Amino acid sequence: MQERNKKNICIIGSGFAGLSAATHLVEEGNNVYILEKNSTNGGRARKFSSKGFTFDMGPSWYWMPDVIETYFKTFEKEVDNYFDLVRINPSYKIFFSLNKQINIPANYEKIKELFEKLEEGSSEKLDIFLSKAKYKYEIGINNLIHKPSKSITEFINYDILKGIFKMDIFNSMHSHIRKYFQHEFLIKLLEFPILFLGATSKTLPALYSLINYADIKLGTWYPKGGIYKLVEAMVSLAKERGVKIYNNEEVVEFNYKNNAISHVITTKKTYDADYVICGADYHHIDQNVIIKKYRNYSPSYWGKKTMAPSALIFYIGINKKIKNVKHHCLFFDKDFNNHFKEIYNTPRWPSDPLFYASFSSKTDPETAPKNHENMVLLIPIAPELEDNKFTRNKYFELIISRFEKITKQSIRNNIIYKRSYAIRDFKKDYNSFKGNAYGLANTLFQTAIFKPSIRNKKLKNLFFCGQLTVPGPGVPPAIISGGIVAKEVKKQITS
Repeated sequence: MQERNKKNICIIGSGFAGLSAATHLVEEGNNVYILEKNSTNGGRARKFSSKGFTFDMGPSWYWMPDVIETYFKTFEKEVDNYFDLVRINPSYKIFFSLNKQINIPANYEKIKELFEKLEEGSSEKLDIFLSKAKYKYEIGINNLIHKPSKSITEFINYDILKGIFKMDIFNSMHSHIRKYFQHEFLIKLLEFPILFLGATSKTLPALYSLINYADIKLGTWYPKGGIYKLVEAMVSLAKERGVKIYNNEEVVEFNYKNNAISHVITTKKTYDADYVICGADYHHIDQNVIIKKYRNYSPSYWGKKTMAPSALIFYIGINKKIKNVKHHCLFFDKDFNNHFKEIYNTPRWPSDPLFYASFSSKTDPETAPKNHENMVLLIPIAPELEDNKFTRNKYFELIISRFEKITKQSIRNNIIYKRSYAIRDFKKDYNSFKGNAYGLANTLFQTAIFKPSIRNKKLKNLFFCGQLTVPGPGVPPAIISGGIVAKEVKKQITS
């Protein structure tokens, strides 16, 4: 009986969402396999090594450790079965100007001292601000974010309705933060996480102050060896439970039978499929792989979507130790609002970009040769810009010059390795819609039921997970996304 009900479940893409979905579904005794376009797993969270340097290609912030712990506990595992997790202190460093730099301590009491020093009375206000953010986090992460968002009725229950105004869905982050704080540095500190959520603080719901709680209270962590250790852990768990992973297998076509997908065709072979879960780029599968009559959405639907940013990234190897920096550094020495506008309102290459720098070798010397430093520079940019070598070089020179000036040191002549990565690479490697890096913007009308559906409306066995559907972009949401879609598939299998 068990054998007869065993289903062939094809998962497209080995990112966090695909790996999560696979691991949840294989426990039912199904034949679960992942088809991965690239030679290595992890989707946007791949890694590479060169000249003794190791770089995480995508995510570098390990936030919401509770979500990741919960995932492993579901399978009776612990995070420390796979890697050593350390809390970074200070969490990060912000450069506000040539002479104004602030380390953000991991200890909450020290953060309160920092706030009070900048703005009298702000430490008590921070307590209130974060108590509200904690409420949003607990309701959001433990309840709302786990819903498949197929219908508004999922959100109509007493507890949710009772707390709807506490969730600040109809207020903006801009007004919410300024209700408590006036000092420009404190405002920038609290607004920075939303830079990657795909909206300005004026258009983003204040619900997202839950990220401030995750940042300040739950902390910034690092798995020794890099974020890719989390990918390796999930791959290991998936394989241990019986998931098969096939690399260098790009999905190019489907066969159909009775309004369902019967076979998944890659560049190499054809696979039987009773169910298909797409963890690859939703738009690509919907518009380029599925035949027209079965597509979920029209080109105009996708064309109207507001995207979160793309990124111009530089992976750099330096043959000396760098001074005056921490593991994570934010360079906010230029106009915040102007950069936001050049991403969202008038999309163009930024005139004076903010940027982020990461030095994992500060926490983990194994990621660079002895007395060397690995450095990642990232500029958030609008998606679908013209991306060429000339533009990349121009921005590299611009931000290296600023970096040297602000940190008061010369590094240009110590660079022994450099690789750039931007819009055309996101498209080539991930079939990324408009070359985006962070999915859809998390505006009110692109949240929950307003996101692209986790189900195909015309093919009864096709589902979607990952950053372009619920709950949205980011490592913890992607892991949750895989769990949500697995639950929906299980329901259909047993119905």
